[in-house]
Amino acid sequence: MTASQLAEELEVSVRTIYRDLEALSSAGVPVYTEAGPNGGCQLIDGYRTRLTGLTAKEAEALFAAGVPGPVGQLGLGTVLGAAQLKLLAALPKDLADRATLAQQRFHLDAPSWFRGGRNDPHLAELAAAVWDDRCIEIRYRHPDADTASLRSLEPLGLVLKAGVWYLVARREGDLRTYRVSRIESVDPLDEHFERPADFDLGAFWSRSVASFEAHVPEVDVVLRAAPAALARIDRLERHGNRVVKERVPDGDADPAAGWTRCTVAFESQGEAFADLIPLGADVEVLHPPELRARMADTASAMTALY
Repeated sequence: MTASQLAEELEVSVRTIYRDLEALSSAGVPVYTEAGPNGGCQLIDGYRTRLTGLTAKEAEALFAAGVPGPVGQLGLGTVLGAAQLKLLAALPKDLADRATLAQQRFHLDAPSWFRGGRNDPHLAELAAAVWDDRCIEIRYRHPDADTASLRSLEPLGLVLKAGVWYLVARREGDLRTYRVSRIESVDPLDEHFERPADFDLGAFWSRSVASFEAHVPEVDVVLRAAPAALARIDRLERHGNRVVKERVPDGDADPAAGWTRCTVAFESQGEAFADLIPLGADVEVLHPPELRARMADTASAMTALY
């Protein structure tokens, strides 16, 4: 068909037809144009896609699941766009329309509020090493270390957790996890490694998360809370992984005031301080004494300041 005929059939401009043909060709779909009285736009004879049996829901899921930010950080943004374009070209029109609508209805934004995606400058290098099964040397700084340490690694995979990237790698035969933002340099080596045949990144990460959460030491904080503070503590329990172990009316307070004595489990005293200090005079820490003293010292410092 000529470009004019295609434009009339699809209700777009001729210029749009030529632009779409160029995009399809760039995506690997064998279309071409031929000049002359009998020329026009044509798909190579016998071309067939290798995509069969895809349902409408499956097509929608493929387009809704693409997270452009994280994929772009891995250096695969243009690859994702090309893959989606090929998929659209291979789908029947009704399925292609439904797949496109999925992008207009669902968008996944991984970073937390007021925190843009982290700029991890070595992420693309790490992704390339993971793809190629290439050994690397990194300089890695632990949170409590003054200087970075050199590590020789076999990078097995990258995981995005709550907006933070982690590298799963093998070091001296053991599987380790490294926070990408703490990696100061990456040097790809000429040596390649053989990936363990039984390694499953998703299963390994699930086990690691479960083990970490099971072994994080809990700090039980006993406190008195006014009704306003108690509502905030309830929100922490629902959304902040804090656990209220005990809740009884406070016998030392005026019953009309509605104060409650609680025992709340936190991951650390630091986490407890950060969550409780914004509650001000609506909460009183009774135990542990170190946290109570820190709360009192902070309140005194603020009083002196203001």
